[in-house]
Amino acid sequence: MAERVQKVLSQWGIASRRKAEKMIVAGRVSINNQIAKLGDRVDLTQDSLQVDGKEVRQTHRPQLLYLLLHKPVGVVSTCDDPQKRTTVIDLLPKELSQGSGIHPVGRLDFASSGALILTNDGELTLGLTHPRYHLPKTYLVKLNRSLSRKDLTYWRSGIVLDHQKTLPAKINFAESDPTGKTLEIVLTEGRNRQIRRVAQQLGYEVTELHRVAIGSITLNISHGSKLSPSKYRHLQKTELNFLRDSFNLNCPN
Repeated sequence: MAERVQKVLSQWGIASRRKAEKMIVAGRVSINNQIAKLGDRVDLTQDSLQVDGKEVRQTHRPQLLYLLLHKPVGVVSTCDDPQKRTTVIDLLPKELSQGSGIHPVGRLDFASSGALILTNDGELTLGLTHPRYHLPKTYLVKLNRSLSRKDLTYWRSGIVLDHQKTLPAKINFAESDPTGKTLEIVLTEGRNRQIRRVAQQLGYEVTELHRVAIGSITLNISHGSKLSPSKYRHLQKTELNFLRDSFNLNCPN
């Protein structure tokens, strides 16, 4: 059955669907020795698909990987970096990072830390990053000064960023910090540097930002232990099912 080229490339773990589209536009993808265009379809049972001159075969499909990484501060959430900074892919062993097509789902900025999902499942990536999909993410955020009750109300109800109001957020003062400088924030959207920008707009500076959980998926390992910075673990089957069930993505056997 013929499918769009970018979908095939994402299913095969070669690139996320968005990156695959960029590869097609750049002329790096060919079908039967003809440069592919956006909208082209391919059936690997009868067509020849090449990326950078190398043929993609059904037997080349890598094992699907689903990881949770504890991203430390000072690491970029990309597959490669023009500035040669350490990326989240650099934190993985070669048997997982090379040739697997694994990539981060969403981002945590350079100065932030915490839970980050990595996979080479293009369909899962597409589902988790779709604008209509509102998976709650929980953050611990430290400010340079105590948040006022007035500003807490504003932040909870939504703040206009880029001419569009943010979705309501669940925000509470962290019980571990009586100063009122540490917040637990649950967001159901992920605009670029959203927490830092909202805080700045209200007159605060974020000094630390740590993502505690993605939905029900946390950095916990077992028996109360947690992933250390730069470490990863494979997602449990129940966690993977949770992600797929959240947007009704069909799960392969």
